[in-house]
Amino acid sequence: MVKAYLRYEQSAVFGLVTSAEANVSFDYSGKLVLTGALENFMVWNVKQGRLLHALTPSLSNAKPAVTSIACMPSSMSLVAAGYSDGSARIWNIIDGSCETTFNGHKKAVTALRYNKVGALLASGSKDTDIIIWDAVGETGLFRLRGHKDQVTDVVFLERNKRLVSCSKDTLLKVWDLDSKYCIQTVVGHRTEVWTLDVNPAETILVAGSSDKELRVYSVDNGFKTEVQDKAADLDNLRLVGDLKRQSLDRVVTVRFNSSGSLMGCQVAGKTLEIFKLREESDTLKQAKKRKKRRQERKKLKHDKENSLKESENHMKDEIVASDMFHLLQIVRVKQKIRSFSFSPAISRKGQLLATVVLSLHNNSVEVYDVTEGSCTPMHLIDLPGHRSDVRSLTLSNDNTLLMSTSHNAVKIWNPISGSCLRTIEAGYGLSGLFVPGNRYAIVGTKEGKLEIFDIGASERVNEVEAHQGTIWSVTLYPNGQGFVSGSADHDVKFWEFKLAEDKGTKALNIANVRTLKMTEDVLSVCFSPDSKYIAVALLDSTIKVFFADSLKFFLSLYGHKLPVLCMAISSDAALLASGSADKNIKIWGLDFGDCHRSLFAHSDSVMAVQFVCNTHYLVSVGKDCKVKYWDADKFELLLSLEGHQAEVWCLAISSLGDFFVTGSHDRSIRRWERTEEPFFLEEEKEKRLEALFDSEQDNMADAHELSKGVPEEGAVALAGKQTQESVTAADSIIEALDLAETELERLRVHEASKEKGIFQPNVLLLGLTPSAYVLRSLSNVCASDLEQALLALPFTDALKLMTYLKEWMIEGSQTELICRVAVLILHLHHPQLVATLSSRPVLTSLYEVLKVGVKRLKDTMGFNLAAMSHLQALLASRSDAVFKDARDKVLAVRENLAKKADQRPDQGHMPVKRRKKRKEAA
Repeated sequence: MVKAYLRYEQSAVFGLVTSAEANVSFDYSGKLVLTGALENFMVWNVKQGRLLHALTPSLSNAKPAVTSIACMPSSMSLVAAGYSDGSARIWNIIDGSCETTFNGHKKAVTALRYNKVGALLASGSKDTDIIIWDAVGETGLFRLRGHKDQVTDVVFLERNKRLVSCSKDTLLKVWDLDSKYCIQTVVGHRTEVWTLDVNPAETILVAGSSDKELRVYSVDNGFKTEVQDKAADLDNLRLVGDLKRQSLDRVVTVRFNSSGSLMGCQVAGKTLEIFKLREESDTLKQAKKRKKRRQERKKLKHDKENSLKESENHMKDEIVASDMFHLLQIVRVKQKIRSFSFSPAISRKGQLLATVVLSLHNNSVEVYDVTEGSCTPMHLIDLPGHRSDVRSLTLSNDNTLLMSTSHNAVKIWNPISGSCLRTIEAGYGLSGLFVPGNRYAIVGTKEGKLEIFDIGASERVNEVEAHQGTIWSVTLYPNGQGFVSGSADHDVKFWEFKLAEDKGTKALNIANVRTLKMTEDVLSVCFSPDSKYIAVALLDSTIKVFFADSLKFFLSLYGHKLPVLCMAISSDAALLASGSADKNIKIWGLDFGDCHRSLFAHSDSVMAVQFVCNTHYLVSVGKDCKVKYWDADKFELLLSLEGHQAEVWCLAISSLGDFFVTGSHDRSIRRWERTEEPFFLEEEKEKRLEALFDSEQDNMADAHELSKGVPEEGAVALAGKQTQESVTAADSIIEALDLAETELERLRVHEASKEKGIFQPNVLLLGLTPSAYVLRSLSNVCASDLEQALLALPFTDALKLMTYLKEWMIEGSQTELICRVAVLILHLHHPQLVATLSSRPVLTSLYEVLKVGVKRLKDTMGFNLAAMSHLQALLASRSDAVFKDARDKVLAVRENLAKKADQRPDQGHMPVKRRKKRKEAA
């Protein structure tokens, strides 16, 4: 009988606030902060420091990481997120649902931007393509090709229906969205262009690169002068000048605030420079002052070299970038800044100019209030995660507590809910354990100290100078009365727990009772569950096994080519598993010390191995970001679990084996839970082979495209790409067409037969007519996958589908879907339709009903719009409030009230005077 195993699946991810791959952003209201934390799209309430939503794509395989975020300007709830697999999803942050999924890019999405209305979404990617998506119709419009390297940023120019993009190929390109062609290429930058943005008035565009200056462009000659080059009039972007920066690091992000009065420039360091944009009158004054200063210097020097031509004087009289901007504030933080965002909410406070949120490299988010003379930190989100990578994990005996260590803190978690219970300042912890009773914990540090923590009081109660080198491993005695520590100073020390009197209370202390001297650095120490043996892994790639009671030498296990980094002994003390930097796991027998099998486990160093309690199943983690599940009796790989985005350092398995947790360099802690779903070894092997075959096919397709060379300038292609969902949708449409054709044939045979009996319809049609069943299958296809699904249809099936369109249009149901299907089929199969005689009657009949159906839908929409405007007029006539520009008027009234309140003298003493007057009157 074939053996079945139970599957482990990822059930929770915690310990993350933000990751370096994605940008940070305020929502439309300015009250929530949106961050990307690996595959999770996080929604935070910064004032409360509370996580509202952690949104993850519902995918069965490995989930992609969030790489970019963009808020829809016209919606309070919809936010777009780009992912590392090339997809983009629109999330509803109110109810946490995924509204739309766009699949078009082959590599990670690096830039996302909505237009002002929110109807169009532009995405740029590492595959050098730009795709314009219809966010309302949930479909891709077209793909723009022309860049030769990763697209780093995009921005819409609404006035002229343009799109500006920048890339690592040092170019800025201006695209005409009507003609779908590149109408201008700006070549002034010498290094990669990382970011660009345009002010809300669309008069100034700023681009940032690795140069020392920001390049400022006027959009459509926003600042005109008397003398202009005629050729420049045809350009959408015209260079105004360079704006000097304070920092020498490369620019990462440039953004204007919602009013356009401020511009932030974030560099790849610890500073954010905020510039203020002068008014047009102030800009002209600044230009006149600059001209006057130049003339004064010229008079003082009396140098012939300063006597320039009249045309050159005119050029210098033009407005330059330094006339438009002046440095307002420099925000300096202690950690590297990954991204920033201005709050779109208009400030009601007197001196407050803007609110800025910063995403930091150390897995935290900070919010600052910016004024004319200062920058004040207001909110901080850092408690839910470590500031650096998670180096060790330990579960308590009853599996209710989880301890994690990093370079400066120890955190206690609830492993089920993922909530952080305690955060305690500590040294650089590399190993740890819980003292029986779960009141205390012990951590071995990089400095060679053993730190004792009181979990209930959240404090470090003792610190022992235990070793002269790094403590790589601590492990508890099987009887729980002490523990053993192994260090880089070649010592293995045995410790016992003691209770010491401290100010009338008993506190935990430790005492060294034995020391085992080794010849090399000790990297790992492990007890056998029966307390008979202790295994020590050394830097010389060997494992020494000693008797635990007498410390006499028993076995020497050698075979690894590089140092053994981790070990584990099974519950029955029969097997020892060792993981090494040579990427192998070796299974040893503890009876004779023979190597049962050597497994090539990971593509990088194996960092941790542990047996599932009371079994010979083994879990291993490595620097290749993988978590693997093994059968140590059959020496077979059972599962390869993907989820981590960086090296996995540590592992902890529950005492019942129902779940285990892993910690990684990506600062995440993941819980993997055993499900009730059985699986078989051969099926998993087939799945891995299929995945490998699919990846090879994708690589061959990419290589074929690369062999074609770079696409020509302004090349336009289809927006979407073929995915598993689109292939499944095409199969469902073909199946519905075949089923409907079979049912129609049965109906014709039944009507032609002489014996008229009761016709028994096919139950697979769900009680629908063949035409309605095909329409149901078509409407179930996701709008973003419809184009690729129709593209995958053979021509014969596409022609069958067109025969149903006339009947559906006459019925008047789903007119928009029918028109879209008709247009897509005509676009995709135009040559075959023209050349096929049988398609002409179908096209002719369809031409007659399409116009009628579209006109009917248009009339309905017009009638509804007229009714809405009539209702609005009725409500406006009955009320003093005017609906048009109501929001702007309310904001203007609030501003006037705020100004009056600021100008009113002695506001704090007014209530006291009123009280005195009332008392006197009484």
